[in-house]
Amino acid sequence: MKVSVFGLGYVGTVSAACLAMEGHDVVGVDVNPAKLAMIGEGRTPVVEERIGDIVRDVVAGGRLTVTDDVTAAIHGTDLSLVCVGTPSASNGSLDTTYLQRAAREIGAALATRPAPERHTVVFRSTMLPGTCLGVLVPLLEEASGLVAGADFGVAVNPEFLREGSSVKDFYDPPKTVVGQVDRASGDAVLSLYAGLDAPEFRVEPPVAEMTKYVDNTFHGLKIGFANEIGALARELGVDSHDVMEIFLADRKLNISPAYLRPGFAFGGSCLPKDLRGLVHAARRHDVRVPILENVLPSNDEHIQRAFEHVAATGKRRVGVFGLAFKGGTDDLRESPLVELCERMLGKGYDLRIYDPAVVESALLGANRAFIEAHLPHLRDLLVDTVAEVVDHAEVLVVGKADEDVQHALTDTTTPVIDLVRLPDASARRQQEGYVGLAW
Repeated sequence: MKVSVFGLGYVGTVSAACLAMEGHDVVGVDVNPAKLAMIGEGRTPVVEERIGDIVRDVVAGGRLTVTDDVTAAIHGTDLSLVCVGTPSASNGSLDTTYLQRAAREIGAALATRPAPERHTVVFRSTMLPGTCLGVLVPLLEEASGLVAGADFGVAVNPEFLREGSSVKDFYDPPKTVVGQVDRASGDAVLSLYAGLDAPEFRVEPPVAEMTKYVDNTFHGLKIGFANEIGALARELGVDSHDVMEIFLADRKLNISPAYLRPGFAFGGSCLPKDLRGLVHAARRHDVRVPILENVLPSNDEHIQRAFEHVAATGKRRVGVFGLAFKGGTDDLRESPLVELCERMLGKGYDLRIYDPAVVESALLGANRAFIEAHLPHLRDLLVDTVAEVVDHAEVLVVGKADEDVQHALTDTTTPVIDLVRLPDASARRQQEGYVGLAW
């Protein structure tokens, strides 16, 4: 198929590159000239396993091109995937500004599209139930003068890509969900993924919209649950990982081991935003959701626990390993490590941070905006080597444990606050100066 992908962030870049790798002709569309330039040169704007090689190959092969011309993209393709951002507003509500803008621009392009074949507009962005049919379809119809489901197709196709393993998740998805306005729209979407082995669900658009929220809120709930168990178990002198091994052995009632390992707080561009969005929607409809309302406060409490462990050492020079919200990505948005560093800076701690995936000069878009708002002096805090962190620090905070970090920690006598459970955590618990966050 000929496919246009709107929005070249994590989801858009991975979707565009992988679809091109599968043989589709893909056009990436974005308003950010830096992203367009990078992809146009065969380089990736995101840090993901395998994505660099895939982008290089599909660009070199001519199967992935980029443009900022919406009309040209719509006129030259059969199907468009809309992957633009839907950030949280200050009150937790969903900001659909970029989605609405994309719908208007795509609608205007549909009005002048000369090809006789019907174009299908597929929304892959995360949005609350009712957004597609209640907001976006009317904008498309108004701008195009056409009728959805008759003159052009519309579908909702939520993604289940985890940052850090998005390419793997694209090729091995847990499920494929299509919220179709009509059956032809669903057929067009499913043809994109014809070679993937995953259960397929054809549903109404609001059901598909809700699916992503249910998944992400449950994932956030599982992480918060495991971390609270870990914190309590630690105070009771119990190894939380031994406890959770037994808990996870029950695959009939306890569902899945995913996210159920006590560790540091969750973050990123999906879980916090989707939890806030669902809670805000519940409040607007006067539905009380006390468990969901307290997942983010529980997550924040876990960040505070880490800060209190640092404060309890009485040390002022702190070395931090890791800054992105999890390993395998450079995404700093709502990273709990960024929040922890922000709290320490606010209390006057002297920080040095090492994260090889985070290169300040290469941060783009929402990533750059977030870090400028929370750690504007990041350039002065980042160092190039593990040794610089170790030499500076009176206490080390481990938020990422790559091999070079583990090697550096082997012989150090500097107090360690372990947020990730190092491979030798069981032995380290007997050592003076070692603190496991929840074990």
